[in-house]
Amino acid sequence: MTAPLNATVGSCRGTSVLLLLILLGVSTAMPDPSISIVVPVHEDPVGIRETLESLLTATDETAQIVVVDNGSTDRTPAVVEGFADECARVDLVFEREIQSSYAARNRGIRAATSETLAFVDADVTVAEGWLEDVNAALERTGAPYLGCRVELEAPEEPSLAARFDHHTGFPVQSYLETQRFAPTCCLVVRREVFADVGLFDPRLVSGGDKEFGNRVHEAGYDLAYAGEATLFHPVRDSIGALVRKDLRVGRGHCQLQRCHPERYGRPGIPPRPSGVKRPQPDLQARDRAAFGVLSGALTAVRGVGYYREYVAGTRGALSTDTIPPLE
Repeated sequence: MTAPLNATVGSCRGTSVLLLLILLGVSTAMPDPSISIVVPVHEDPVGIRETLESLLTATDETAQIVVVDNGSTDRTPAVVEGFADECARVDLVFEREIQSSYAARNRGIRAATSETLAFVDADVTVAEGWLEDVNAALERTGAPYLGCRVELEAPEEPSLAARFDHHTGFPVQSYLETQRFAPTCCLVVRREVFADVGLFDPRLVSGGDKEFGNRVHEAGYDLAYAGEATLFHPVRDSIGALVRKDLRVGRGHCQLQRCHPERYGRPGIPPRPSGVKRPQPDLQARDRAAFGVLSGALTAVRGVGYYREYVAGTRGALSTDTIPPLE
């Protein structure tokens, strides 16, 4: 594997440099991080490379980066190890027991050493100055739970699926104001919150970000929007990718009801659709018609995912374990 050239940008200390410092009797201890960035990944060597290159370019030695591999069987761990060999503030840990992005994030939280934790998905990149903007938002709002701004990136010649996914974007501010959560691809949380309300629910395949945000809100914490801190997320550029996502979302809706009926209702009747991307009136007529059909179809796909999970759940209920605490 070729060395990740961009991994040494900025504040990284490569292995050879560390050995030289040790021989010279110079302390090699890394400073206490101001923030720990947790990145779960499963079989995405290209995406995790882009994310790490972006994070290492946009942050300095005050940022710890914890990558959690969630059972990859491809080159993904090797790619991350290449970065970790070149940069002392990149750590690779593993979550092999539970196949769940939320379980992986929980493993990363426990491996992190900062009092402030940010969550970024593999394949997401950050804007220059993102860390400074996050710190400014934490100081400005005083909130221990922040959702950052997300811009969707489409290819130069986008497909129908890419145009549809890009159209409504990632309405993080709306999620915070109306549904009391921020997606885990753009989330910043103080450690004290996890110590109080617990970690993410690892039983869920989707909706764990909503459940956690709702739990934080119910505990009385302020939730705030950091519009100045921007991340970039690639669009889903095929109908298949949109279908897989909405099947997972539908399953998550049923699991939320099964695991948390006191908040989301008992399973059997899907919740009213929320978060489904609908066409806006400023679209060209052709796209407005196509997006309307696609929006309706994806709502139906969520229903299919919901009832698949409902039937599967009647044969074998999800674990009734409580929310894992911060240990």
